Amino acid sequence: MAREYLKKAKLHSRSDASETKRIVREILDTIEAGGDTAALDYAKKFDKYDGEIILSPEAIAAATAEVPEKLRRDIAFSHANVKKFAEAQLSTVADFDTEVVPGLVAGQKAIPVNAAGCYVPGGRYSHIASAIMTVTTAKVAGCKNIVACSPPRPDVGIAPAIIYAAHICGADKILAMGGVQGVAAMTFGLFGLPKANILVGPGNQFVAEAKRMLFGRVGIDMIAGPTDSLILADSSADPMVVATDLVGQAEHGYNSPVWLVTDDRAIAEEVMRLVPLLIDDLPEVNRENAAAAWRDYAEVIVCADREEMAATSDDYAPEHLTVQAKDLDWWLGRLSCYGSLFLGEETTVAFGDKASGTNHVLPTSGAASYTGGLSVHKYMKIVTWQRATRDGAKPVAEATARIARLEGMEGHARTADIRLKKYFPDEEFDLTADA
Repeated sequence: MAREYLKKAKLHSRSDASETKRIVREILDTIEAGGDTAALDYAKKFDKYDGEIILSPEAIAAATAEVPEKLRRDIAFSHANVKKFAEAQLSTVADFDTEVVPGLVAGQKAIPVNAAGCYVPGGRYSHIASAIMTVTTAKVAGCKNIVACSPPRPDVGIAPAIIYAAHICGADKILAMGGVQGVAAMTFGLFGLPKANILVGPGNQFVAEAKRMLFGRVGIDMIAGPTDSLILADSSADPMVVATDLVGQAEHGYNSPVWLVTDDRAIAEEVMRLVPLLIDDLPEVNRENAAAAWRDYAEVIVCADREEMAATSDDYAPEHLTVQAKDLDWWLGRLSCYGSLFLGEETTVAFGDKASGTNHVLPTSGAASYTGGLSVHKYMKIVTWQRATRDGAKPVAEATARIARLEGMEGHARTADIRLKKYFPDEEFDLTADA
């Protein structure tokens, strides 16, 4: 049985690449040439803000005072979980050395980058969790300079809860600047900031395009598109829970795809009945986003069995993948393409988005087929080193000289020749490329 689409997407998430690229290129070039002044001009134009750009300790303290105690406790809880998981990730990265041949030792060393730029969205929603996810992992990785950047609201500034979260998670500086100008300020080291070695964090299409253009001169976590989520559900799933989870992810934006894949037609039909009712019950902005996402981007697919369901999911390579089905261990072993996996009804994407400990900065638009999400590893360089005795260098030098000559790289070959001649003056070596 082939996959059957009870609901097929009318659209697929694509940015208006040409116009976005033109705008972003112009902003980046202007700011690189004009420095702080140009960045401030764009801040006034786009952020409608002319307040403090690098927040002072007094501004951070004032923002902290505005955060209710209950929210502070929730932020602390989320921070502790993300920190604990990041520390466990860090423990999997080990320096080592091994004797490749007698007398030649090679090794690996993990070195955190010096400066991380963490972008925290603050437009339609205040992404408190993004501050926690990006800053905490950078801190655990060992970055010495961490800048949190978030768009200020006109004449108000960054949301106090974002400031508080970035501060307690370890940000060294907090930059009140949004969009391309914020990304540029971190990259170019404006306002006395260190030049970022890596840019991380979600953002709109302009932020994503800026990161794409700057990649190479700085590292980036990934190039992100609209968030997407897929649910695998069998006959044991609760249709109301499935529908609620789909709606919860559709509210992200008008172009956020959500997909249901099931081997039970009754589940599919009931979910399709429930979703519009749940969307209608949302607040206005959330309702408009979810309704458009469900109408234009959502899909409901009926498969023959769980193997076909798993294969379908792997083809989609979703950012978020939820399994509400029997035999969770089978699914954990079988599935291979996802940003983050949520096994069973007792967990949900929102848990990972906000407080459970795994990172919510994840690959979108099928990128989960080749990469994972943000982790301490993204902030680290895995470098190699080697050391040799003269006897250990001997066979390596011989092989290097011959391979280099065969490739036509005589200069390379001679760097091996000179060592053999110096270390073993009484020996003759066949260092030609001839068979």
